[in-house]
Amino acid sequence: MAGKPGSQGRRGNPRVQRRKNENRHSGDKEILYGYHSVFEALKAGRRKFESIMVHENRSDKRVQAVADLAGKKHVAVQTVAGEALDRLAGFGRHQGIAACVSPFPVQSAAALLKQIETRTDPFFILILESIEDPQNTGALIRTALCADVDYIVMPKDRCALPSAGVSRSSAGAMEHAPIFLATNISVLIRDLKESGTWVSGLDAGGDKGLFEADLTGNLALVVGGEHTGLRPGVRKTCDFILSIPMQTHITSLNASVAGGIAMFEARRQRLGLNS
Repeated sequence: MAGKPGSQGRRGNPRVQRRKNENRHSGDKEILYGYHSVFEALKAGRRKFESIMVHENRSDKRVQAVADLAGKKHVAVQTVAGEALDRLAGFGRHQGIAACVSPFPVQSAAALLKQIETRTDPFFILILESIEDPQNTGALIRTALCADVDYIVMPKDRCALPSAGVSRSSAGAMEHAPIFLATNISVLIRDLKESGTWVSGLDAGGDKGLFEADLTGNLALVVGGEHTGLRPGVRKTCDFILSIPMQTHITSLNASVAGGIAMFEARRQRLGLNS
């Protein structure tokens, strides 16, 4: 499903990517860029805004919407030259808007376990296991919020962590997402199972079809990485490995597409909807 040759995400020039990363972060500050990322971060109210920068030649409804909301939240908005915005955004597609903000707030795996202990209703967890492409990560986060996923978990290493690029890829949805970081995904899965959670991995080599599985109750869905799928240790700890039936000779899907299909199948079942 995710992790075979046909499921690899798009990648940019490595040197350009490094330059972007170097320009986005500075200690305890980060540069968000793009209308949706900045606007949704303002709406979410989870980051501390130092300032918002708008292209000196841009004046439209989107800029006004950002300025109006920023005014209500007492955040300064200033106009800057296009070259300055390009540098701030690491030459990413900033759409004439950028902001200097605090890092995205993430929580620990221990905090996740504590939260689900108090739940009296079934919960739905998405685990992104080694998703390295920011575009895939952003797409999966946006889909998760649309599919009523309660919690999103990522490993601390070997993945695209919450960043300006992921926020933009999610069209700002990341700014509203409850994201938790785990040091060891296999250990977390064992802890979730002990708490009464069924854990289903998603992979092209799964032994059970997605549409035959019961995805109701306390559920954790694990989506594997773009290149290798689920790592052996993670795969072994899952209760089930699910695959999406394919009608052609193509045997795999992009990680974000496969994850999206699985999340909405889970949502359909959890809402008690007919096929």
